[in-house]
Amino acid sequence: MLVISVSLYGVQPPVAPQKTHITKINGCILKDDYYWLRDRNDSNVIKYIRAENRYTETMLKPAKNLENKIYNEIIGRIKQTDLSVPYKDGDYYYYKKYIKGKQYPVFCRKKGNLEAKEAIILDQNELAEGHQFYSLRFLGVSPYGNLLAYAVDTNGSERYTLYIKNLDSGRLLPERIYNVSGVVWANDNKTIFYTTNDSTNRTYRVFKHEVNNSLVKDEKLYQENDGRFWVWIEKTRDSRFIIIGTGSSTTSEIRYLNANTPSDTFKLISPRKKGVEYYVSSRGNTFYIRTNKNTKNFELMTAPINDPRKKNWRVLIPGRKNVKIEDFELFKDYLVVIERENGLEKIRIIDFADNSDYYVHFPEEDYSFWMGKNRIFETDLLRFTYTSLISPNTVYDFNMKTRKLIKKKQYEIKDYDKTFYEAKRLFAKAKDGTLIPISIVYKKGIKMNGNNPLLLYGYGAYGSSSDPYFSSSRLSLLDRGFIYAIAHVRGGGEMGEEWYDDGKILHKKNTFTDFIACAEFLISEKYTNPEKLAIMGGSAGGMLIGAVLNIRPNLFKVAVMDVPFVDVLNTMLDPSLPLTVGEYEEWGNPNEKKYFDYIRSYSPYDNIRAQNYPAMLVEGSLNDTRVGYWEPTKWVAKLRATKTDSNLVLLHINLDAGHGGSSGRYDWFKDIAREYAFILYEMGYKD
Repeated sequence: MLVISVSLYGVQPPVAPQKTHITKINGCILKDDYYWLRDRNDSNVIKYIRAENRYTETMLKPAKNLENKIYNEIIGRIKQTDLSVPYKDGDYYYYKKYIKGKQYPVFCRKKGNLEAKEAIILDQNELAEGHQFYSLRFLGVSPYGNLLAYAVDTNGSERYTLYIKNLDSGRLLPERIYNVSGVVWANDNKTIFYTTNDSTNRTYRVFKHEVNNSLVKDEKLYQENDGRFWVWIEKTRDSRFIIIGTGSSTTSEIRYLNANTPSDTFKLISPRKKGVEYYVSSRGNTFYIRTNKNTKNFELMTAPINDPRKKNWRVLIPGRKNVKIEDFELFKDYLVVIERENGLEKIRIIDFADNSDYYVHFPEEDYSFWMGKNRIFETDLLRFTYTSLISPNTVYDFNMKTRKLIKKKQYEIKDYDKTFYEAKRLFAKAKDGTLIPISIVYKKGIKMNGNNPLLLYGYGAYGSSSDPYFSSSRLSLLDRGFIYAIAHVRGGGEMGEEWYDDGKILHKKNTFTDFIACAEFLISEKYTNPEKLAIMGGSAGGMLIGAVLNIRPNLFKVAVMDVPFVDVLNTMLDPSLPLTVGEYEEWGNPNEKKYFDYIRSYSPYDNIRAQNYPAMLVEGSLNDTRVGYWEPTKWVAKLRATKTDSNLVLLHINLDAGHGGSSGRYDWFKDIAREYAFILYEMGYKD
């Protein structure tokens, strides 16, 4: 246990002044003593944040050697100079490479074959010089291969500036398009379609631009005025259509345009209907449509391209109660369907030649995968990356004709032997009897005597699944005797759409009680005990951690909260903030009393009580547009003023980043090392 006290350093934690702010709503008076911390233009706010950072640095000094050791372990395991597996797009093979000591990748290509001369198309390290943060997105090469569109964010705000580079000359075109959130090329090699954001960072407009032309001539093609909906743009895999999608968390609609004729008008496939989602791709004369129109877990339908109205939709793969169709990819000769059953994703392949179908076999009981850049439409090869809690990321090409799996690359982890570790799936019983999956990993030889340190991670929101994956950084915990576990709580998507629905809006508390049930199960089964149990979550998962700390603080020894969404009620009452209106369907609209009362009953910031809490490290970012820096800041200020114990509560605000944290890989590793060192030190580790 941590024996260092504040007085040992002669320093006290910063104390945020209390300046009462009153909000009257739904017949209630909300009192917030730390509302003033929202104003980043107030010099006192920045002074306070800097004081918190200094205090955190001081209090972590006893763990600094441990932090440095963990950092060196992390970078020592990975191959610091490495290449990704090249993928083919048009006439070129594209890949990225990392160089030892460099924060960012170098993007490269070779023409015709992999023996050709390497051409660097972007060196992110050069571009990032002079910037503490540098994020690249939307790298899109034009159909003829001579132009590159890419977007840059230099502070973490996720407001990107679009550039276009001539890859033949190496020069930038004069265009600078600001506040861009997506871009695709038309097939004429000169027209781009791009999306932009509004003041709340909601993507809501689509424009058309011809390269080398003035931006004044750009045509606005679409604007979404409903604040619950956002817009995206993409090209179908057969390169035939440009798609404009609009969607909320429960509803969507699609417009399409022939990519060969960008001057044409976008056509609507089917108007939006509340609660109905559909997503579209194309092959031949047919649209393929994934929709929940008739079934909660989605089905796959088809429609003729010449008349894709809903009355012409026909079922291709019907929906099933226990199987969710999560996605699909079309090839000339194959349909690849991503299904989820019993918490695990599966790859189903249908051969159009004879309509035969089969599943790709995976050897482990608990795993995950994600699709690679399958840019070639006429191919037998399907690329994906496979991983598990004990299997390092491995890139495969699966031959859909021969049904053979071809290993392209397994990422090297120095001195790692997976046979030294064990991973499995457990099930905890929630208070309503629902079985909650837990993915768990540990080093073989550990005795399940109830005395093992354990880190339990949770998320449980937006229908997003926290699938198990390999982390070389995590070995710094496992090799010190830790158990690592993922609680697949409701609100996530691991067990289908009902799993998601049962952890949102007026069922949100299931997420918290599920997590507590997982913790209690791991204790009762002698994996750990409350004095050895650490918990971690970020963003909406940080809200989960905050909620369970309020409900059962004595169940945990230490907590790490990354960019935690803890001020739920105040945020959801402010429509000027990013995400608020668009997330009424996730949390409820607190302007309506039933949602107000329910959110107020669990919102972590509003439910801090005068009780003992475990030690905490709370992380945020000053430029975060999703979870404002003030949420973790207010949480810490109020918690310190209210709680009844002397356990450390530390706040660290990254002054140069946004929601995703540090952009450079070495900076990212340092952040991980700091969090792990805090957990280990609180558990009594001194090495």
